Amino acid sequence: MKFHSPVKKIVYCILLIFVMVHFYNPIYATDKYVWSSNVNTIETSSESPNETSDNNPNKLNLESGAAILIDQDSGQILYEHNIHEQLRPASVTKIMSILLVMEALDSGQIKLTDKVPCSENASSMGGSQIWLTPTEALTVDEMLKCMCVVSANDCTVAMAEFLCGSTESFVEKMNIRAKELGMNDTCFKNCHGIDEDGHVTSAYDIAVMSRELLSKHPSIKNYTTIWMDSIRDGKSELVNTNKLVRNYEGCTGLKTRIYKFSSL
Repeated sequence: MKFHSPVKKIVYCILLIFVMVHFYNPIYATDKYVWSSNVNTIETSSESPNETSDNNPNKLNLESGAAILIDQDSGQILYEHNIHEQLRPASVTKIMSILLVMEALDSGQIKLTDKVPCSENASSMGGSQIWLTPTEALTVDEMLKCMCVVSANDCTVAMAEFLCGSTESFVEKMNIRAKELGMNDTCFKNCHGIDEDGHVTSAYDIAVMSRELLSKHPSIKNYTTIWMDSIRDGKSELVNTNKLVRNYEGCTGLKTRIYKFSSL
């Protein structure tokens, strides 16, 4: 992050994640967690000094179901609220999908200039999308831009199929990577985040994968900080779902989500 203030050095790497989601039957994982990072790896506990009073478990009076504030460099938890509750992540799911795309780019498996075809499955996704058709193909660069800026479900599915041959294989890879990172509260059922029973994660796990993405692949901010752009030779406009990118100096993303409660 980039801040212009006397406390720049202190707040440079602080990542704030608020998870506002509906939940059923809270489930907690194990007591001890270790941040997965090659830099300044530390052990943290769910018993944070910032939240030790049973009389006031939500000191900031947040309306979100869960929240976590960490220092990105060290992984130290600075504030926590219900950080291990399994909740429905919606489009925040795409952080893991984007992480796998970035890892494939870094490993040389794919290139930004590679053309990604659109299947019937990808074009039929619905929700947030750019209305891909089976007759077109976009570059990895364009697909990644659409995933980050407008949270495009169709592009996410197209990239999943491009990388692993099927969305099922990609989701399996997502869950394997989650376990490698110590995301013990997480179970992915799809790559885009459209609501599905059993598709859950936690504020803590979102912080884990967000930290991995931002720390190991800082170039992702070239996409997440875009406010407006276009594809298809300017015919399709993209406007970031994260309004803070436009209005809050220093904001670098990372991912928004929208979840409508079921009427049942």
